[in-house]
Amino acid sequence: MALSFTADTGALAKFDEGKRRSVLVTGAGGRIGSYFAEHSHEKYDLHLMVRNPEKGKKVEPYGTLCTGVLSDLERLKELCQGIDTVVHMAANPSPNATWDSVMNDNIAGTYNVMVAAKAAGCRRVIFASSIHAVSGYRPDMQVKTSEPVNPGDLYGVSKCFGEALGRYMAEQEGLSVIALRIGAFQPLEAAQNPKSIGMMDAFVSHRDLNQLIEKCIDVENLRFAIFNGLSNNRFNRLDITDARELVGYDPQDDFARENPALKDLDLWERVSTHSQRDGDDESSGIREQL
Repeated sequence: MALSFTADTGALAKFDEGKRRSVLVTGAGGRIGSYFAEHSHEKYDLHLMVRNPEKGKKVEPYGTLCTGVLSDLERLKELCQGIDTVVHMAANPSPNATWDSVMNDNIAGTYNVMVAAKAAGCRRVIFASSIHAVSGYRPDMQVKTSEPVNPGDLYGVSKCFGEALGRYMAEQEGLSVIALRIGAFQPLEAAQNPKSIGMMDAFVSHRDLNQLIEKCIDVENLRFAIFNGLSNNRFNRLDITDARELVGYDPQDDFARENPALKDLDLWERVSTHSQRDGDDESSGIREQL
């Protein structure tokens, strides 16, 4: 089976632990970008790119505010100068986005960001992909990062392009890229709403996704990777094993423990794993030889 990651062979420059990484965040005024700015500004030197200065006021206290648009390659090259990692969040996030929009914002814009990062000598780009890159699979299938892409809409198609471009840039151009297939990014309060049961298998909490972004910035031994960005849900549409094993992702939240329709069921304790560990009165056949 093909791997969805490539290990670093030693060509990437190792980071001086005595310094703070310089990170450019595109779409810094959005939900994910603004949360990252607020909760990670003490760890990184942040450069927060927004299209509209008015939208940047809420993140201005957390870093250097700058303006730019995804269509302006030369401006993006300027903003990438001296940057270690670009966290690329800017895009049209709507699953109902039309072709013109995804073509300009999500496809051409992602191309410009990655080219600008490479031209400026950045070490890595963290690309905000989406669960929509594989939402075409039937809902009873847990999707691994090694499965072929299967988008459920044009928005998902644009994210498949970003993943493919990221792999090209990593393998052929030497720019490290990590793509995060982000699920339903919501606060815990949303998971606690009885009517939110529809996102039980795709939920990712604010703090869990932020942890994953930080770990993807800091990891040194990956050239390319695709990670599924979901919380530690009892039932996950996307498998998060790669993120756990390759960057030490340790999600803290579980939709089934927050939602009132599920939390009293104690699913982690009551749903069998179908192994010898399930019952106190049963043991594996190897026990008597140990």
